[in-house]
Amino acid sequence: MKRFLKTWMPSLVIALVCSLLIRTYVVEAMVVPTGSMIPTIQIKDRVVVEKLLPMTNLRHGDKIVFYPPVEEEAGKRYVKRLIGLPGDTIQIKEGVLYRNEERVEEPYIKEPMSYDFGPIQVPDKQYFFLGDNRNQSYDAHLWATPFVDEEDLIGKVILTLPTHLIFGNGEESR
Repeated sequence: MKRFLKTWMPSLVIALVCSLLIRTYVVEAMVVPTGSMIPTIQIKDRVVVEKLLPMTNLRHGDKIVFYPPVEEEAGKRYVKRLIGLPGDTIQIKEGVLYRNEERVEEPYIKEPMSYDFGPIQVPDKQYFFLGDNRNQSYDAHLWATPFVDEEDLIGKVILTLPTHLIFGNGEESR
């Protein structure tokens, strides 16, 4: 046993440390617990999140994981679509999203919005997010503070693994 530990322990420790560093700073898999991103991401789908944001160019339409600016949701992670970058003016009227006074085509949303919002301008170092299931999503249009600080961004979704592909027939393993 002593020989086994002496031989394998350094490799196991290095593997554990590398695993923790990669999960903390590079990439992490997460489960989506709500339907706010339906139809793009279903409840209990897995997403792979790339966490190297300083080296990532965020663009309109990206799916981002972040900590919301909602006191009662502190510590929870949300995944939503990036709608507004710093400096953008966002408005929703008659079920249509406008960014900088231009209509935005959104083929990924579940249905047109049943509310009006804005116009508002996204402050420097902050972002504006909405779920794809707009009428059922607890997102920026409902928050007291509709903007997410740059420091609260966790990462960008780079891969979605639908539950039915992982477990077959949509059933989870127990």
